[in-house]
Amino acid sequence: MTMTSDVFTDFDRFAASVLDSVRGPRLMPVDLFREGDQYVLHADLPGIDPGSIDVDVDGGQLSIRAQRTADTREGVKWLARERGGQSFLRQFTLGDGVDPDRISASYDNGVLSVIIPVSERAKPRKIAVGTAQTAHAINA
Repeated sequence: MTMTSDVFTDFDRFAASVLDSVRGPRLMPVDLFREGDQYVLHADLPGIDPGSIDVDVDGGQLSIRAQRTADTREGVKWLARERGGQSFLRQFTLGDGVDPDRISASYDNGVLSVIIPVSERAKPRKIAVGTAQTAHAINA
């Protein structure tokens, strides 16, 4: 197979690599839904070393950071190189109705799953309704 070099394609690749290096962190696509008494967040992070993933809560903000390291093989002739080192960042504001102390996360097959439990005080609850017969008089 013979590949020819196109000046415009080479320039496009060079410009994209320069722009990618100055753009900063990239966003990661997510799905977020409520299931029962918890919120579930799935974030796509393919090719990420699980050790580079950082999930933290600071005040009412949930932050997810991850880093993909560029392949630095030597002695090969790169024909295409579009999966360079990248950093990813996504931040979410948490409402009062979640329990930040019980947030958990796992990473499997390129997908980060974050479980955000609903706080006890935010869960629906039944209120007992009394009748006039069960009401107690208050003496002052």
